[in-house]
Amino acid sequence: MDARMPNPALVVPDAMPALQALGKAVHGAGLPATTLHLVEMRASQINGCAVCLDMHSKEAKRTGETDDRLNLLAAWRESPLFDDAERAALALTEAVTRLADRGDAVPDDVWEQVADQYREQEAGALVLAIGSINLWNRLNAATRQVPGAW
Repeated sequence: MDARMPNPALVVPDAMPALQALGKAVHGAGLPATTLHLVEMRASQINGCAVCLDMHSKEAKRTGETDDRLNLLAAWRESPLFDDAERAALALTEAVTRLADRGDAVPDDVWEQVADQYREQEAGALVLAIGSINLWNRLNAATRQVPGAW
């Protein structure tokens, strides 16, 4: 498979530094790296973004994530390997990634779980992380970026 074009973030002047600055802000907001990796991977699973799954699974493993948790991520509700904070983050990830799947895109119970587990700055970073990975998934899917080429 060949990419249709280089990643748009590399083609549009100043786009990549802006996206990297957003990523830096999100990663500096106090959320555990493991949570961010799980969020990035779960959204990428839903969106079918092989580039992001490849990248973020490798990053997660470098920061100590286990094969068991990565293998069970798509079935996180049925697995005892995820704590309450991670479950809240994953539920929010699924809701925000699938906005059009229900009338109330992010139901109150999902948000309340997040509010119970995270401070406001962390919750804000979580929303930004979910939005950011969804943007990357869409850039990669639209232009058929190739896993491993990054």
